[in-house]
Amino acid sequence: MPTMNARLLSRGRVALLAGHCAGMIDLVALPVWVGALVAHYGLDSQQAGLLATLFLVGAVLASTLVAPRFGRIDARRMALGGFALAALAFGAASWVDSFAALAPLHALAGLSAGAALSMVHGTMARDAAPHRSFAVAGVALGVFAILFYAAAPPLVAAAGGPGLFRLFAGVFLVAAALAALGFPRLHAPTRTAATPAPRLAPAVWFGIVGISCMTIVQSMTFSFVERVGIDRGFGAGAVAGVLVALGFVNLLSGALAGLLERRIPAHRVLLAGPVVQAVLCVTVMSSTGFLPYAVATSVFAAVQIFVHTFVFGLLARLEPSGRALAATPAMLMTGAAVGPILGGTLIKSFGYASVGLAAVAIGAVAVVCYSRLRRVPAPVTPIEAHA
Repeated sequence: MPTMNARLLSRGRVALLAGHCAGMIDLVALPVWVGALVAHYGLDSQQAGLLATLFLVGAVLASTLVAPRFGRIDARRMALGGFALAALAFGAASWVDSFAALAPLHALAGLSAGAALSMVHGTMARDAAPHRSFAVAGVALGVFAILFYAAAPPLVAAAGGPGLFRLFAGVFLVAAALAALGFPRLHAPTRTAATPAPRLAPAVWFGIVGISCMTIVQSMTFSFVERVGIDRGFGAGAVAGVLVALGFVNLLSGALAGLLERRIPAHRVLLAGPVVQAVLCVTVMSSTGFLPYAVATSVFAAVQIFVHTFVFGLLARLEPSGRALAATPAMLMTGAAVGPILGGTLIKSFGYASVGLAAVAIGAVAVVCYSRLRRVPAPVTPIEAHA
């Protein structure tokens, strides 16, 4: 029979998983999100993309500001307040229909979600098993994505854009409620407010730059996988089938990363990851045959998920305070904001193949950064739920 502490700990894990899914909602919802803005609000693609970018920029800014202070602020209150405010912002967005009104609400939602998500990832980094914790979060996000795609398109078709924003508000409201009920707390504070935070080791910065490079390649490729498939004449139905397969492969990727934690050295995964990602990008963007395109596309995002899990676990050991990994939203969403612009510019100017060449160059930078990392185990303070 589980002890009371085990039950509380389980409740804390649920709060973290819900917060991870809510805070990373852009990775799941972006195609439906932008599509609803165009179809139901009369916005052009540039305006719709700008609203999504405002959310991402807000999340990056908030994460950049609060991550260095992780351990000196109340993570539970920040998570609860951030998710609740994001729910209010999206709830308000369901009642307006102009770009001028939607823009500040998107920015506010991004700021709020980014601050809360930083607390989620920083707390996961202080776990006794950060690699496993992030791997489980990846599986949870995969399950959430499947449920979202089952619910969101019919909801948007029936209720329009306001229905989507109310769904967003509901997701963040659930995350806020679970944070209130049992967001985990550190067993002991990392430092007092008066104690200056030590500088991050150079190896940690190399890890941050490496995963940011991979995120840029991920987003500049993934943003155009559907378009390149249709332009190559593969057919909308076939391309849609590939994207469905991709969703299930992503679901398995996090679980596989968790199972292989102690079977594959992290530094080997880090060095191989950018190379595999670049090869897949070149295949997606250059292949004229459906089979190579389909195989490369279906596993493309899984590489990022798999490698990032190992990066998360390694950085948690190198920097046990959690400050570096509290900036995970900034690492991911900076790439998510830069990638589509970079990819679109390259395609417009030089064609699809140029994205593959850029991926090779950016991947080389990631390999150099990861080569500077060293496996330096560090003591980690376990977390327990705070009811």
